[in-house]
Amino acid sequence: MEKWVCTVCGYVYDPEAGDPDNGAAPGTAFEDIPSGWVCPLCNVGKDLFEKE
Repeated sequence: MEKWVCTVCGYVYDPEAGDPDNGAAPGTAFEDIPSGWVCPLCNVGKDLFEKE
């Protein structure tokens, strides 16, 4: 699975780790994160992420 980077703050979403505090269990592909998910550091939406 590919990692995704927030273009605003540089946060890296790693699918292996997920973001369990915000509803993305470990093993969740970026594409499968709910549409309402936001960057845990700067609160921008998924549309401001790009593949690492």
